[in-house]
Amino acid sequence: MAVRAIRGATQLDVDEREHLFARTRELVAEVLAQNEVDTEALISVVFTCTPDLTSDFPAAAAREMGLGDVPLLCAVEIAVPHALPRVVRLMAHADLDVPRGAVRHVYLHGATALRRDLAQ
Repeated sequence: MAVRAIRGATQLDVDEREHLFARTRELVAEVLAQNEVDTEALISVVFTCTPDLTSDFPAAAAREMGLGDVPLLCAVEIAVPHALPRVVRLMAHADLDVPRGAVRHVYLHGATALRRDLAQ
């Protein structure tokens, strides 16, 4: 097995806890499904939020999904002027038996604009 990093992002409509949790759960579920990863293969997940998201931690939503035994970390993105607002990003590290080029990165909602080359 090789350790692979899987990237993903989603954009929120509003900074509200339930919406943040719903979009985070959707993003994590889609990353796992697209890459056929079960939680046992996850090594860690790093979440970042743009500075305008303060309602809660994306890691809290992931723990509610059953990822409580996976190391999770949250951080704030750099406040770049004119950056896409209300974005949650993740980088998941997992044991995957696929070439790096076969990893499927997931960009949802308005976050597809961040990486049109990777968005599905």
